[in-house]
Amino acid sequence: QKTIAKIATCLELRSAALQSAQSQDEFKLEDLKKLEPILKNILTYNKEFPFDVQPVPLRKILAPGEEEHLEFEEDDEEGGAGAGSPDSFPARVPGTLLPRLPSEPGMTLLTINIEKIGLKDAGQCIDPYITVSVKDLNGIDLTPVQDTPVALRKEDTYVHFNVDIEIQKHIERLTKGAAIFFEFKHYKPKKRFTSTKCFAFMEMDEIKPGAIVIELYKKPTDFKRKKLQLLTKKPLYLHLHQTLHKE
Repeated sequence: QKTIAKIATCLELRSAALQSAQSQDEFKLEDLKKLEPILKNILTYNKEFPFDVQPVPLRKILAPGEEEHLEFEEDDEEGGAGAGSPDSFPARVPGTLLPRLPSEPGMTLLTINIEKIGLKDAGQCIDPYITVSVKDLNGIDLTPVQDTPVALRKEDTYVHFNVDIEIQKHIERLTKGAAIFFEFKHYKPKKRFTSTKCFAFMEMDEIKPGAIVIELYKKPTDFKRKKLQLLTKKPLYLHLHQTLHKE
């Protein structure tokens, strides 16, 4: 078990090296090949492990999308079901914003500025960012998912972003009942994964120019909007500003 856990660490180091923009590979392909004889003789292998690595903690291996339905113990007051990526090395740096679509006559594009989010423990959130998606009533993506960069700053009970999201579909082409979701995520060092802390959403009738504040709900993110629970009784919100562009 220890050897397998160390191999898992090496695989994650290799994965992080492949996804890193820096030229120097921390964990090279040649290194990875040294693990092959160990894997082939895993039941009888008793030599010293070739790399000085800490074993990955035993954990459930998640199928794609399964993390949204997992329940983790929570150390915050709200508790509830957790959602997070199982990555021990958060190699995927948030910040996958897409440019505005070309304008079309008679069609409307939407830019949403994510100003800030109010949280009672805002200052304790590590590398917070927001994942933005547009879903239909069945929770199916209607546009590519976008991640904001990590927040600009944390101040009192607010995490400030001040970042523009360009919705990747003309408003007129969004299906009836669609909604725009905002999932607030942060890194949890004890559990070594990025967790969804809470989420908010905006429905089509809320698309109008100007400022809007929307309520925060407990995770896991309910894309079908069937079992919504407010994050807290306190008045905490996601603050947005909408701009409509019509040709």
